[in-house]
Amino acid sequence: MKSQIIIIGGGASALMLASLLPKNSVTLLESNAKLGAKILVSGGGKCNITNVKMGTEYYLGDADFVAPSLKVFNEKSLLKWLERQRLEPMLRKETQYFCKDSAKELLDIFTKESKKQNIVLQEKVVSVSKRDDIFYVKTQKKTYTARIVVVASGGLSFPKLGASDIGYEIAKSFGHSIVKTAPALVGFTVQKEQFFFKELSGVSTEVCIRVGEHECKGALLFAHKGLSGPAVLDASLYWEKGKIEIDFLPDFSWKSIRDSKKKLSSLLPLPKRMSKAFLVQLELEDKPYNTLTKEELDRLDTLSYYLFAPAGTFGYGKAEVTKGGVSTVEVDAYTMMSKKDDRLYFLGEVLDVTGRLGGYNFQWAFSSAYSCAQSIKREKNENKIK
Repeated sequence: MKSQIIIIGGGASALMLASLLPKNSVTLLESNAKLGAKILVSGGGKCNITNVKMGTEYYLGDADFVAPSLKVFNEKSLLKWLERQRLEPMLRKETQYFCKDSAKELLDIFTKESKKQNIVLQEKVVSVSKRDDIFYVKTQKKTYTARIVVVASGGLSFPKLGASDIGYEIAKSFGHSIVKTAPALVGFTVQKEQFFFKELSGVSTEVCIRVGEHECKGALLFAHKGLSGPAVLDASLYWEKGKIEIDFLPDFSWKSIRDSKKKLSSLLPLPKRMSKAFLVQLELEDKPYNTLTKEELDRLDTLSYYLFAPAGTFGYGKAEVTKGGVSTVEVDAYTMMSKKDDRLYFLGEVLDVTGRLGGYNFQWAFSSAYSCAQSIKREKNENKIK
């Protein structure tokens, strides 16, 4: 079956690209029974689409590669496009744009737009090859041919939603390098020394987590498996191994309580259950602050720079995204086209670009799709595609 353009994947970047390209120019192959499965579960079902604060500093990846796509299709461009589709996201948490009611609002737009293209569901791609300037896309059912192939198959997170490594395998078959992949925007498991964290399951507090040169501020949630919450998820983007540092008392001044006669568990700006648990771990008596010795004050001060090494993460099953992927050194930053083979493109999460929590990964999916669409349209206008 011959098509001008084949898009592999049915997620955010694939659907945006299909929406931006001319009618009847695309065959989109999706292994799931429905489009946009991951869109529906993102942001707690509300879908965090983008963010007021946008820039390369919010991404793990080559800033010079990310910048061109964010420049030509930034958060303002996306909001204007959504407005034309009669979707007006709600601003929440000061900077984050979410669907007003549910992620289905966004998926409905893409479902409507995709009707102008040939959508093939439950079609799992097995391999892609190229002969005589034609791509051959083999699935479990048949072989498709096309002049252009766009790999928008996502990463390894949420395997229950059909995630697979097909995008990486296709890239490798065309000589591309894959930057080591790992779960990202995911919780941390803990080692024996921090097993007491599990006893605090359900407790949440504001923190600042430092991973190397990166700082991640926000809520930390103690969970049955270890640590979760927005600050932890962001920190997982930068952590590979070794220790991280947690400030459990951000913006807190010890001087403000210097002469206090209150007991520590009542004085610390932390949930009381948490205060008591940490006092036990620090081998400190719950007594008035003004009675502490210098050595006890030093131990208490470690709450501002608590060091520990996570045992690992909750894994791909709980990860919102996959970090690592197709090396961006081998992909054109302005078009998303492979530098190794003409008319082979890579979009979104399959690339070695990963955003922080807050709508950055959806923005990257849409921005990279826009860059790709512009490139394909230019080629068509220049009569390079017949």
